[in-house]
Amino acid sequence: VQLQASGGGLVQPGGSLRLSCAASGSLFSINDMGWYRQAPGRQRELVATIASAGITNYADSVKGRFTISRDNAKNTVYLQMNSLKPEDTAVYYCNYKQYLLRWHEYWGQGTQVTVSS
Repeated sequence: VQLQASGGGLVQPGGSLRLSCAASGSLFSINDMGWYRQAPGRQRELVATIASAGITNYADSVKGRFTISRDNAKNTVYLQMNSLKPEDTAVYYCNYKQYLLRWHEYWGQGTQVTVSS
């Protein structure tokens, strides 16, 4: 499985960005897609996930500001980030988990999001 993420960049506080991540390769129908982030000096943390059935999960810090969605036909997950804050600055990693006898997990290459004036 390969993951190709895009959409990071520099944005001012209060601005918006949209991240995309496309999965390719041997994909199975039972899967979760999501985003994690890692700021300098901090551990990687969950941002949001969405299951193939559409169930979503968000970190408390992004609830009401970020929206995760997916296009199953394109095997792509999106993260719409609104009302961005400087503390959202991090490298954002796409994550893909799929189930076949057990869970298999894959990571994208990471995309930098910087929120600064």
